[in-house]
Amino acid sequence: MSLNGKKYIMLVEEGFEDLELWYPVIRLREEGAEVKLLGREKGKTYIGKHGVPAVSDCTVADVSADGIDGLLVPGGWAPDKLRRDKGILELVREVNEQGKLVAAICHAGWVLASAGMLKGRKMTCVSAIVDDMVNAGASYIDQEVVVDGNLITSRTPDDLPAYMREIVKRESK
Repeated sequence: MSLNGKKYIMLVEEGFEDLELWYPVIRLREEGAEVKLLGREKGKTYIGKHGVPAVSDCTVADVSADGIDGLLVPGGWAPDKLRRDKGILELVREVNEQGKLVAAICHAGWVLASAGMLKGRKMTCVSAIVDDMVNAGASYIDQEVVVDGNLITSRTPDDLPAYMREIVKRESK
């Protein structure tokens, strides 16, 4: 398994896109990584857009950028809530500043924009938030996955296979 010993955080909040949370979590675990779900409340059951539950393992008070190998943000409606949490934004900024994996799909770009980490970066996202990403300083590329250093982004659930291939490829090095 290529990611044995690696630790990742998947952000979770009400209204996450079910596949965009669980597909990456399962794939990373299949590769041997430890993945914890980080929510604004520890032990809370969050419900995805399609009714699939996810229980948070921790909050930002329980983790630090130094103790993880990367962070993933699912889309759906969750990013609009996650980006209002200053602690979550600080964690995202710190992970990015350390050059560790920051991965975002669909509407998750909102979290990255609010964390102030998109200026001069190449990325993709769901078409509904392209203007927001460009206004945050990103160069938008309409393709299934965009890799810009430690930042890996995708558009929609249809792009999950390419998204995870790039994440596993980068993290296996």
